[in-house]
Amino acid sequence: MESEIDTMTSTKPYLIRAIYEWILDNDMTPHLVVDVRYPGVQAPKEFVEDERLVLNLSPSAVRSLVLGNDQIEFNARFGGVARDVYFPVEAVLGIFTRENGQGMVFPELAYPLPGEPEIDSDATLEQGPSKPRSVGRPQGMIQEPKGPKSPSGKGKKKAGGPTLKVVK
Repeated sequence: MESEIDTMTSTKPYLIRAIYEWILDNDMTPHLVVDVRYPGVQAPKEFVEDERLVLNLSPSAVRSLVLGNDQIEFNARFGGVARDVYFPVEAVLGIFTRENGQGMVFPELAYPLPGEPEIDSDATLEQGPSKPRSVGRPQGMIQEPKGPKSPSGKGKKKAGGPTLKVVK
């Protein structure tokens, strides 16, 4: 018999919508970070860096935005060319503001990359633990927040772009 917890839907799409609204309510610009390796991602590959794509989701930048429970879709201009973009919600690595980097990062997921064999959950259970599969978040996704200096007296400095911090 399945427990009620096993039948509940993912909280991820609800959190994405909530953070998106919070960002807009604070007159800031919402951005999503998407893992383009995730199966089903349809997005312009020429703007990908480190196997992720940062997308501006402000109402002035996109048309027909649908933040669904299973997939996110919209139309936007990339280099002056209108394109349809859609991807599974599970491909989203984080949502943040362009202005100050506040937002949310989601837990890493394991999934097969193109060319890797599918994960067979029954076989995995029979064989016991095995090597980890491909991880959903490319390395370097989260930059360490600026904080106290290291014991050597030299703080870590990271140049450019917004930073994401884990919210507990």
